[in-house]
Amino acid sequence: MRAYVIGNVAVDETISVMSMPEAGASILGREETRDLGGKGANQAVVMSRTGLLTTLVTAVGEDFRAQTIRDQLAGEALDARLLGSPHRSSDFSIIFTTPDGENAIVTTTESAEALTLSEALAPLKDAAGGDLVVLQGNLSEDVTRGILAEARRRGLTTAFNPSPLRPYFAELWPLIDIAFLNRGEAESLTGSSGEAAIQRLAEAGVTQTVLTLGGDGAILAGGSQVLATVPARATEVVDTTGAGDTFMAVALASAALRSTRLDAKAIHHATAAAAITVSRRGTRSAFPTQAELAGILAGE
Repeated sequence: MRAYVIGNVAVDETISVMSMPEAGASILGREETRDLGGKGANQAVVMSRTGLLTTLVTAVGEDFRAQTIRDQLAGEALDARLLGSPHRSSDFSIIFTTPDGENAIVTTTESAEALTLSEALAPLKDAAGGDLVVLQGNLSEDVTRGILAEARRRGLTTAFNPSPLRPYFAELWPLIDIAFLNRGEAESLTGSSGEAAIQRLAEAGVTQTVLTLGGDGAILAGGSQVLATVPARATEVVDTTGAGDTFMAVALASAALRSTRLDAKAIHHATAAAAITVSRRGTRSAFPTQAELAGILAGE
């Protein structure tokens, strides 16, 4: 099985602040890290570190950030399809982090939204039934819809993380096999919370839902039936950047490597991996290593 992650890549600039800036305010900050990021790249990097064959399809510019992106991805065991254009800038994120580990992120999407449907679909020509197609919310509406429709037509398994939120996401559920949402995303897209949100997603056609609840853990559901409620791992939170991407990537990879649907074991593995990510600063540099992931996946 192979995972095709079609999404964005960015250079993350993390700035430590005492509190989040308010409108009209000037505050002091300190640069903590400059790292590879972007939800698509994050998920692809972590999936590849589990040993799952992974292809990343993403758009970059032809600028100094693109070189940073190429250099950092070269150190990962994934098939990176970087589609460049001299007419756009590579995407980047400014991440504000506070002493309690919480963050706020501003991300540019010029490159991600310039990815065309033909570019996105080209790597799928070699995909086989059951392979994973993993998407997030950074691509254009037409491309997102087109990828999901083609994946469904070809019998590929679709996994979707609706972040950043877009108004049309609620129309996509019939094309999505696995949805990963946090509490706020579920409320925004379904008008409900908890098991009521899961019920609405099942009625809309989602086969499996993973609802993440931060420090309260995560819920796995098959259709409208709750299959498992997994508590969060106790850990010192330093920086939550990339934790959700780590969680989603490891959950999907754990199940794929065992040739099974998402189950409680996959969620336990994902929770353990996310706990490592939040205990470190940065994005790619905070992700669990191949050795750490091997240890997690070998456990119960």
